[in-house]
Amino acid sequence: MLKRPHPVATRHDTAMTATTSPTDLTMLVSQFAPTGVLRAAINLGNPILAHTDAATGAPGGVSVDLAQAFARRLGLALELCVFQTAGQSVDAVTQEQADIGFFAVDPVRGAGIGFTAPYVLIEGSYLVRDSAALQTNDEVDRPGTRVVVGAGSAYDLHLTRALQHASIVRAPSSPAVTDVFVAGGYEVAAGVRQQLQADLQRHPGHRLLPGRFMVIQQAMGLPKGRGEAARVHLARFVEEMKASGFVHDALQRHGIAGASVAPAA
Repeated sequence: MLKRPHPVATRHDTAMTATTSPTDLTMLVSQFAPTGVLRAAINLGNPILAHTDAATGAPGGVSVDLAQAFARRLGLALELCVFQTAGQSVDAVTQEQADIGFFAVDPVRGAGIGFTAPYVLIEGSYLVRDSAALQTNDEVDRPGTRVVVGAGSAYDLHLTRALQHASIVRAPSSPAVTDVFVAGGYEVAAGVRQQLQADLQRHPGHRLLPGRFMVIQQAMGLPKGRGEAARVHLARFVEEMKASGFVHDALQRHGIAGASVAPAA
């Protein structure tokens, strides 16, 4: 069952790109926001992309900045539909309870979501105990190794396909991975490098394996039924945000390390 999102509404001035005619813009607005408000799914489970402001309690981050910029482009009010996990965010867009979202590109999710090219690349890392014999990422896929991942996360989807011998333990959310890993005495935790590095402050006696086991391509997406014209327009927006420095500046503004702007499509 999809949890009801917590809405945060803002209003933006009307903005139109020079290459979009009023007629085309009207059509795009109807495709992107059939309710008259652009509903953006925001996943708080990925700290590189979104977080809750400690002072105001409002959601912020790179994905929020992009959602606000896109709403301005369409001249629409914006409603942020805030979720705690990637799976909930995916469900909201797939079921058209949200109009756009921010996701790791994955073929399973692609069944119901039309993706743009990525705007950010994020490293996936493994966390182990200091005393563990494991020294490299390649050593993880062995019988008897239990890897904790956030249920429905990009790591869950990727490792479900990639691991042939190790088993997967699913935590309720990506931020809960390390706590589940420590409490359960499992062998490996998998997730966003930045999240795992932060968890080391709370759980000394652990270390990250060197390098990365995957690179996540973080993209924008919309329900597949909204039409190719809408997907192309969203893809063009993402490319402009990368080329203009908007994404780079957002990463810097929010103090994000461990992620880089994706190359032009």
